[in-house]
Amino acid sequence: MHAVIAGGTIFILARPMRNSLFRAFQSRNYRLYFFGQTISLVGTWMQRTAVYWLVYAKTQSAWMLGLTVFANQFPAFLFSIAGGVAADRYNRFNVLFSAQAASLLQALIMSALVLTDLDSVSNIIVLSVLLGIINAFEVPARQAMLYDMVEEKEHLPNAIALNSSTVHVARLIGPAISGIIMERLGAASCFMINALSFVPTMLALVKMKLPPYKRREHHHKVLDDLRQGLKYLKATPSISHVMLMLAIVSLISLPYITLLPVYARHVYHGQASTFGYLNSFVGLGALAGAIFLASLPAGANLKKVLFLNTLVFGVGLAAFSYTESLPLALVFVAVAGFGMMSQTTISNTLIQTNVAPAMRGRVISYYAMAFFGMQPLGALLIGMLSEEIGAPRTVLLEGIGTAIVALAFLPFLRKRELRPAHKTKMEQLEERSIETT
Repeated sequence: MHAVIAGGTIFILARPMRNSLFRAFQSRNYRLYFFGQTISLVGTWMQRTAVYWLVYAKTQSAWMLGLTVFANQFPAFLFSIAGGVAADRYNRFNVLFSAQAASLLQALIMSALVLTDLDSVSNIIVLSVLLGIINAFEVPARQAMLYDMVEEKEHLPNAIALNSSTVHVARLIGPAISGIIMERLGAASCFMINALSFVPTMLALVKMKLPPYKRREHHHKVLDDLRQGLKYLKATPSISHVMLMLAIVSLISLPYITLLPVYARHVYHGQASTFGYLNSFVGLGALAGAIFLASLPAGANLKKVLFLNTLVFGVGLAAFSYTESLPLALVFVAVAGFGMMSQTTISNTLIQTNVAPAMRGRVISYYAMAFFGMQPLGALLIGMLSEEIGAPRTVLLEGIGTAIVALAFLPFLRKRELRPAHKTKMEQLEERSIETT
């Protein structure tokens, strides 16, 4: 039996768990990762909330908020391909552990800057760029290693959904705590807590029982690996279509988060805690979405769910856009969070369960480009547009655009099979490469 804590609730799990909500917990390595990552992500969301509030408090500019998001996430777009190659060519454990240690150091530096009154917007942006570069290597290594942590591969979709639940449990808890702590103790405390939160993840990684790393001979140069990754995507439209849809949603829809400080300060006339509550209710909806996805039976039509929940995302944004009542707004951002989480997680699941093993790191790096790379560009666009036409009208257009994306991809999502029954030439080539090494 296993005691599992999720969102403050204790669940007692007994084996076998093949049809349970937590069936991926049969894998010891995944259990260790899950709990360590959940703690770490609470700290991550505390820091993210503190950074955005600090920048908006100093500048009162939606455009500067967009620039801060851009600075944090655009390096993931630039360096994620290199991160994917590193995940395929080197020991993923070493890459992931090093990235966690670097993130801890970045949080400590942020705390020191605030304590010494050196937290200018320019310094915050520089450190945001640094964190973005770290994430470009951390995300492909972590996502690729997730596959290795799950012993029974049929549990992988459940593991991915539970992994997303950790993000959104953290999103539910982290911003609310961050808002309260900022008002009482200051932003430096949020950064310090985030630094400490990386320790459980690093300990979990150390305690994992992983097979010995076997260095594989690479007969191709790094640039050749990158070209093979692109050729693989072109030869596998079942993956590239999902990735394209995710990229468009990341560009036009996900950056609505950028404008939440504007709503907190000017629409609801609140403080840091109000901003924290808005973020937390996005997380509450997203957590509900994660639980919903984790409870789906094996063989569920994920493409149908992807279409419907992308529509839910758009409707939630449109409903929230002009809502002046804070309690009602919290309901609508929770609806948006539910749709948002489902859209991004199902995309990840479809990609992870259909990619050839030898291409996993590189394809995940392109996924990171689509997910993290488009958001900063969208944040700049949304920030500038909001300066011109106002935040409510901007969010309304985002909601309408999200619904249009769902309808535009409906013909592809109606196809019965995500990928052809036969293997692509690229997959056959990669398998031969593995056999010869």
